[in-house]
Amino acid sequence: MSRVLMMNSNPVYAPVQKMALPFILLLSLVVLAGCGGSKVQTLPVQEPEQTEVREPEPVAPPEPQPETRAVEESPAVPFVLQNVYFDFDKYDLTSEALQTLADNARVLKAYPDARIAIEGHCDERGTVEYNLALGDKRAKAAKDYLVSLGVDASQISTISYGKEQPLDPSHTEEAWARNRRAEFERR
Repeated sequence: MSRVLMMNSNPVYAPVQKMALPFILLLSLVVLAGCGGSKVQTLPVQEPEQTEVREPEPVAPPEPQPETRAVEESPAVPFVLQNVYFDFDKYDLTSEALQTLADNARVLKAYPDARIAIEGHCDERGTVEYNLALGDKRAKAAKDYLVSLGVDASQISTISYGKEQPLDPSHTEEAWARNRRAEFERR
């Protein structure tokens, strides 16, 4: 009994007590309204009429409409850009890099609204400053070649990460070769 008296005299419980009675009444009305019966009317089932089955008449194929999809949705040229790799301490483009960049140029010309960043990367050998400069030269060499192939220069930005973002953190020749790259990121 003392607990009930404490709740009644405690000002913290006053708003709860004021709302309790209307809530209980509303809940009771909802429950009673849900119990109100309504009759379900059943309709007689009619048997379907027998109809004769005919072969469909041939329909001429619709005339081809002009393609209205945006180039971004073109399945003919998927948006896939490949990395370009460099020799140690070089930013010259190898014959393999030239072929890869030609493929990348084809993709970028098919998507003229696409924007990319070419990221120049280096292996871990050399100072931070030297590798940032070398990464910049690698990214710019890739961009310049793409522009020479007809890609709009405004589609491409460049950035150098030097040796700060290795693709392979190992300390082997193979890892270093994978880290000396120009990487293409869509923006």
